[in-house]
Amino acid sequence: MPLEDDELMIRAAWYYYVGGLNQEMTANRLGLTRARVNKMLSEARESGLVSISIDHQRVGVLPIEDLLSRRFGLDFCISTPAFGFHDASPADSDIRRQIAFRAVGVAAANHLKTLLAENDTITVGTGWGRTIEQMTLHLAGVRAPHARFISVMGSLTANNAYNPFEVVHNLARRTGAQGFFLPVPFIADSVEDKRVLLSQRSVVKAMEIAETASVCIISAGELTEESLLRSQGMISKAELESLRAAGAVGDTNGIFFDRDGRQVDHDLNQRTIALGFEQLKTLPVILLIAGQEKAEAAKALLRSGIVNGLIIDGDAAEAVALLE
Repeated sequence: MPLEDDELMIRAAWYYYVGGLNQEMTANRLGLTRARVNKMLSEARESGLVSISIDHQRVGVLPIEDLLSRRFGLDFCISTPAFGFHDASPADSDIRRQIAFRAVGVAAANHLKTLLAENDTITVGTGWGRTIEQMTLHLAGVRAPHARFISVMGSLTANNAYNPFEVVHNLARRTGAQGFFLPVPFIADSVEDKRVLLSQRSVVKAMEIAETASVCIISAGELTEESLLRSQGMISKAELESLRAAGAVGDTNGIFFDRDGRQVDHDLNQRTIALGFEQLKTLPVILLIAGQEKAEAAKALLRSGIVNGLIIDGDAAEAVALLE
């Protein structure tokens, strides 16, 4: 009887990663082509079936971790190695971003595994974005049925893997934990609409869980035409320009902040449904940063006083350290 694709993928992963067979040997053992084995191994990593753990303390990143920890008063900093993309051509920018997302995603997933192992009743607040999406993809081999995951912001209209609802759903599915989310939009149409939405019982309950999270894992975005907020049409070009005019340099969970890490006075900040900085300051917060283009936003958010731990790719870490 022929094996199902999932079972073939599992066997291929075992032969290659655990048994030490190369791709050609694995293909011969399974009666497949090497090209198909290569594709299966790639899918196994992407789906989270295979989780990669790297002892980062052996790759010479401790000095930059120590520097950033001391400069911003962090409890900890985890940096991946620098990949040397400082002079990368525009054509390589997508590859550079994908490597940064995956590297930070792996490091964040490993850190989250440790947190879940240390406290089986932990409540984890989560944000959104491609870096956090990668964390969910690399979280494998852990069961935490008594843990809870809760989105600390409203959901997007697009059904993307980095949507807060999908992030919580995937984390809960991979760990067997409970998942909760705010059943409201990311940005309300008006301040009055936001007030009405926040008064709903289901939203009140979700906010209560979010406000008592054991730890929050968030990311930050830059305010440029290439940012996720703009590429996904969540803010308009005019809104981007008005935010910049108000002094904003980045956002986290739709909260826009200036170079000193303070929330800017802007209409969007009044309508965003998410835990604000005053609430986040009462919780342990871990910031995930992937990509050199986020250096300015990362440094600003690190100045805000809400961040306790940082997980960052090496090139972005060097960029943050060099900023005045």
